[in-house]
Amino acid sequence: MTTVGTIARYVSWRFMLAISGATALCVALIFFADMLDLLRRSENVGGSSIAASTLASIALLRLPARSEVIIPFTVLIGSIGAFLVLSRKSELVVMRAAGMSAWQFILPGVFVAITLGVFMVTVYNPLSARARLASEHLYAKVFDKKASLLGTGNVGAWLRQDGMDGQSVMHARVVSNRGMSLRGVSVWQFDSGKNFFERIEAKSADLKKGYWLLKQLTISAAGRETVFHDRYLLSTHLTPTHVNDSLGSVLSLSFWELPAFIELADKAGLPATRHKLHYQMLLSLPMLLAVMVLLAATCTLQSFRFGNIQTMAIAALGSGFLFFLLREVSRNIGNSGLAAPEVAAWAPVAIGALLTITVLLHREDG
Repeated sequence: MTTVGTIARYVSWRFMLAISGATALCVALIFFADMLDLLRRSENVGGSSIAASTLASIALLRLPARSEVIIPFTVLIGSIGAFLVLSRKSELVVMRAAGMSAWQFILPGVFVAITLGVFMVTVYNPLSARARLASEHLYAKVFDKKASLLGTGNVGAWLRQDGMDGQSVMHARVVSNRGMSLRGVSVWQFDSGKNFFERIEAKSADLKKGYWLLKQLTISAAGRETVFHDRYLLSTHLTPTHVNDSLGSVLSLSFWELPAFIELADKAGLPATRHKLHYQMLLSLPMLLAVMVLLAATCTLQSFRFGNIQTMAIAALGSGFLFFLLREVSRNIGNSGLAAPEVAAWAPVAIGALLTITVLLHREDG
């Protein structure tokens, strides 16, 4: 029993090293790609240049949220690498000769994957959500006056609202703070008869209780001269929940905040489909990472006995790509409302688990 426990800890350590190495490499590539994109965008900005350290800060703050997307892929690559290392050193052969079944050196990898998934959901995700909020603030602060950047690279966000002053349509080039703060704001104001009567151009808008606080704005209307104001209050019936559902980024809400937001959205009569699906995707992440380990075992363990390792490793990567494609299609189906969020999030994981376990049982025990 002690020997089996020692081997399990050793295999787990191998998986942790391989997954950590693959994740570090992919995260570094994401960071440099984001930095290049920010540098390219900053070149289009007229006037004073933006410091490279500021751009690096934006990229670093956005990195945690972006790296969450590639975790299943890095777990797959790391699992393939762990199995290859164990095979190259003939350690798997020794384990089999000692009477151990394939499941006894697969389960430690599954345990590492599930533990990593729980950590990602409960600890890493809240930290990445806060970092993303900070990146949105910094991005808006750096680029809010750079009209050429915002006009060419981003079509902005639109919002229709009602208030005591009548209906209005708002457009913002930069959205931050979960939709509560807007920059580069244009407002088309309509009266009670739904007739257009004035246009407002503001540097920024912040949502308060019952109104938008506009700053540094000009008001234009037919038959009147343009008027400048430092501050202006625009009435609105929107609440933070309404604005977050319309403009806020799903990634800016952490795992622990999502249930309360979904409850508020339901009470307000908002669908919040994106947030419900994102919450279910987070819940299913530990099992998804376990499926990645099983998929790596399905495509690589057989090759250890019969050779042709390179082909089987490529087949594992191809299978992983097809699985991610299936998950993305399922996500889009869930976002469109054609399937319940629970079904859209868990169906690919259940299909992947059933297929990989069936293949492993047939090859190893059948």
